[in-house]
Amino acid sequence: MDVQIILLGCLTTLYFILPAYFSNGGALAFGGGTPVDFGKSDSNGVRWIGDGVTWRGLFAGTIIGIITGVIQGYLAPFILPQIGSNLITPIVTSVSNGILIGFLLGFGALLGDALGSFIKRRLGIGRGKPAPILDQLDFLIVALILVSPVVELNLFFIIIAIVLTLVIHLVANGGAYLLGLKDVWY
Repeated sequence: MDVQIILLGCLTTLYFILPAYFSNGGALAFGGGTPVDFGKSDSNGVRWIGDGVTWRGLFAGTIIGIITGVIQGYLAPFILPQIGSNLITPIVTSVSNGILIGFLLGFGALLGDALGSFIKRRLGIGRGKPAPILDQLDFLIVALILVSPVVELNLFFIIIAIVLTLVIHLVANGGAYLLGLKDVWY
C-alpha cells in the first residue's frame, strides 16, 4: 500500500472521529458534579461506575460532539476535496448528517468511557489505575459501534482509527504528565 494512501487515510480517519475525541476531552474539562451512577454500589459495595463519569460531563461532552459534527458538516465542501474523502467510506458531508454523526460519536465515546469504568470496577481496578487497551479504546469502540448503523465502517478505517487513537492517547497523556498536568503517564 502506498504511503500517500495511508497518510490520506489517517487524515480522513482523524477528521471523521474528531467528535469522539473532542467529546471525551470535553466531558473531562466540563465534568464534575453528580456521578452517572448516583454513587450507587453493587451488593459487594463496589461502585457501579465511579465519580469520574458525571451527568454534567455526559451532557457537555455530547454537546461538544454535536457541535464538532456540525462544524465538520459545514466545512466538508472545503476540506473533503483536500483529504480524499473517497479513501474511507465514513465521512461527515453536510450539517444535517454532521449533527447525527457528531451525536453518535460524541455520546458513544462517553458511553464507552462509562462502560470501561464499569468493567474496571468489576475487575477490581480502581479509579485512575491503568487498564491497558481498555483505557485507550473503550470510548472509540463504542462510538464506532453506535455510528455503524448510519455509516459503513471498513476494516482499513477501523485499523487506522485504533492505531491513531493508541498513538494520540500515549502522546497526549505523556505530554500532560511531563507538563505536570497528570500524575501518571498513561
